[in-house]
Amino acid sequence: MLGKAERRRLDEDAQRIKNWKRWGPYLADRQWGTVREDYSATGEVWTSFPFDHAHLRAYRWGEDGLLGLTDREGRVCFSLALWNERDPILKERLFGLSGPEGNHGEDVKEEYFFLDSTPTHSYMKALYKYPQARFPYESLREENKRRNRDDSEFELADTGVFAGGRYFDVVVEYAKADCDDILIQLTALNRGPEAARLHLLPTLWLRNTWDWGSASEGSQWPKGTIVRHSAHQLRLDHPGLAAYVLGFAPTQGCPEPTLLFTENESNSEALWGVANRQPYVKDAFHRRVIHGQLTAVNATETGSKAAIWFCEPIAPGASATLRLRLSLVDQAPEADTPLGDDFARVFAQRRRESDSFYNSILPKPMNDEERNVARQAYAGLLWSKKFYYFVVKDWLDGDPAQPSPPPERKHGRNAGWPQLFNRDVISMPDGWEYPWYAAWDLAFHMLAFARIDPDFAKQQLVLFLREWYMHPNGQLPAYEFAFGDVNPPVHAWAVWRVYKMTGRRGKRDLTFLKRCFHKLMINFTWWVNRKDVEGNNLFSGGFLGLDNIGVFDRSKPLPGGGSLEQADGTAWMAFYCATMLSIALEIAAEDPAYEDVASKFFEHFVAIDAAINQLGTTGLWNDEDGFYYDELHFDGQEVPLRVRSMVGIIPLFAVEILRSDVIDRLPGFKRRMDWFLRNRLDLGLHVIASEHHGHDHRLLSLAHRERLVRALRRILDESEFLSPYGVRSLSRAHHATPYSLRLDGSTYSVAYEPGESRTGMFGGNSNWRGPIWLPVNLLLIEALERYHHFYGEDLLVECPAGSGKFVDLWGVARELERRVCALFLPGEHGQRPCHGGDSRFASDPHYRDLLLFHEYFHGDNGKGLGASHQTGWTALAALLIADTARWRE
Repeated sequence: MLGKAERRRLDEDAQRIKNWKRWGPYLADRQWGTVREDYSATGEVWTSFPFDHAHLRAYRWGEDGLLGLTDREGRVCFSLALWNERDPILKERLFGLSGPEGNHGEDVKEEYFFLDSTPTHSYMKALYKYPQARFPYESLREENKRRNRDDSEFELADTGVFAGGRYFDVVVEYAKADCDDILIQLTALNRGPEAARLHLLPTLWLRNTWDWGSASEGSQWPKGTIVRHSAHQLRLDHPGLAAYVLGFAPTQGCPEPTLLFTENESNSEALWGVANRQPYVKDAFHRRVIHGQLTAVNATETGSKAAIWFCEPIAPGASATLRLRLSLVDQAPEADTPLGDDFARVFAQRRRESDSFYNSILPKPMNDEERNVARQAYAGLLWSKKFYYFVVKDWLDGDPAQPSPPPERKHGRNAGWPQLFNRDVISMPDGWEYPWYAAWDLAFHMLAFARIDPDFAKQQLVLFLREWYMHPNGQLPAYEFAFGDVNPPVHAWAVWRVYKMTGRRGKRDLTFLKRCFHKLMINFTWWVNRKDVEGNNLFSGGFLGLDNIGVFDRSKPLPGGGSLEQADGTAWMAFYCATMLSIALEIAAEDPAYEDVASKFFEHFVAIDAAINQLGTTGLWNDEDGFYYDELHFDGQEVPLRVRSMVGIIPLFAVEILRSDVIDRLPGFKRRMDWFLRNRLDLGLHVIASEHHGHDHRLLSLAHRERLVRALRRILDESEFLSPYGVRSLSRAHHATPYSLRLDGSTYSVAYEPGESRTGMFGGNSNWRGPIWLPVNLLLIEALERYHHFYGEDLLVECPAGSGKFVDLWGVARELERRVCALFLPGEHGQRPCHGGDSRFASDPHYRDLLLFHEYFHGDNGKGLGASHQTGWTALAALLIADTARWRE
């Protein structure tokens, strides 16, 4: 069986036979500039802990590093530091602009790529491109500060530091011989035309858990130690782990490396002008390597942070390789052979096993280009699993051994979430730009995870429903900038999809489904109680993850004290309701008690359907435009906000089929449904019975046939929503005719912005006013498939609109899927649209096969925008490409 070695490891880990996932890429890409490290009165996270403090100051809640790894509780960390003999600091972590510095918000300014990872991280590979010239920290800041929102971002390549190929390709690989036996290979290749010296400092350190005086789980460990164990071994003792040894071998032809030791503690003197408690502090290696300060490091060779300092002269086109091995003391190789005699064999075997695993996952019809995209999408997804530690009560109260936080904290950010206790490995949206979870992002991540690691997908979905995550009132935490913000309620959909993806009918994990369903009912009730303000089944909810899509910030009080009934908020709740109905029917097949719950969700869906389509006259449907809009209630008026955006497409997502064979097996539910349809004729007309479609199922949908067809005319119109690369988030019609609203003495407008945002609403790096987003495209594709299962070939639409070509909705779904996949596949001259015309990715052999998975994509040309490594929900590309290959066959 293909992939059997990695599948065995997954099974052993799931059954807790062996802890294969104890070590992984869980080290954050960025810890500075986060809410959890901010102890200011004003909540200005970027200035409270800026990048320039990161090499000097101990972190409270985590660690970061360059393509590193840590254990699943973030106790012991390993990563690579580099120096090119020109930079003012060691390259220990990825640099990027803070939110205020970037002309489009925060933005990582490095070139790095995730190339491979198995789900247990038995093999991992990543690439970092390190300039041989001085890293242009200053010019990146200055030029981006000079630019405005109408200008493009100034990237690292724009500075000229890669000219002539004068950079190192640094390849980092990890391979596990066993759970606690990790082989590490670091390869630096000189791509330039001249010889160049590179300093490599593989670094091992302990997260600082001793400076805070906290007794909370995860912060209570006293300081451990790292010491020289033998000529080529370090020994690590941590009070929360068994003892480990890090072995290393000197590079042939190079001098013996130098061992450096210090403490992972803040340099208080450099930061705040306060004397250090002891002489060895966090930035010691910078001062020793760059400035030659011998006394910066501990000559007694002990500390909580240690580095092995190699200096390699590398000829043009040549490479240098370092090998290390982190093992339990009682499993470590002998001191005279610190790497053991199986190093090369294990690495080669793990590489083969990774290939074998993905060959078993990816459909055979996929070609090499498609496989390359999918492999890197999964690699980025897996490398974005990070240890996330944040105990909100401790953060609000402050630590006993530290100054008390400002009193504003008690009434400020996240003060209403003291029960939230985060100490887990969690899938992050983007390891640098969004180094914290986002609830609705994570739901989409789990579909991709379900294909490669079903147990992790289910664990993550259950985690957010646990009592130390979910608020007592039933709300799910959104993200650390504001846990109380409201994300679209897609958790139930993810649970239902993962349940069906991770087992064949009759062998699915019903216990998982029940665990989630009970908690989801609490969350559903929170939505009904908090977001249906008028009690009329029309919901609000704020920006709902769509950031600047609206005329104004929908998460804040509206101008003039008006209220808003949201097409997307209402549609998300119908989508939630229909999904909960499907789950209840599934469980009811085993336990008839759930038939009553199914009846509740059936009737609630029909009530929402009636409200969005009929309340008043036509609800939130605009018959003149053939589209759904938000409706503003202001000064006794009801004003449809006629912005043609994703807000009006989301009602199409809410569609489910009630299969007759399922209903017939549930007599209690069937009796109640039949009674409802007979006696509530005002609502029953919203349940569509099949008439001429070759079956006797029923359809639940918000967009009934006529409205579905009318909405699709706009969605499939290339002058409106349909781009060459999927469906835009805003109609291109608003390019020529921006929408404007005069309200309370002010004018508000929305114009088509296919690329970077021109508005500061919700920050400058997120834009729903034109670009293409993968998650909503996926939901639309899935909805069209469900419509097709009901209507079949009886329903044909013109695709694209005006083309004269009529296809069924299955064909429309396949066309949208094909267009989205085209973002990542090479087209004319080998250029992938997602790379935005950067010729290196088409012609340079050292770039040609590399991919980035951006947050969103330009609505006209497909260029990747926003966060550059958002392989969380953009990893959905792997699923879409696989499906395209299947249907092609």
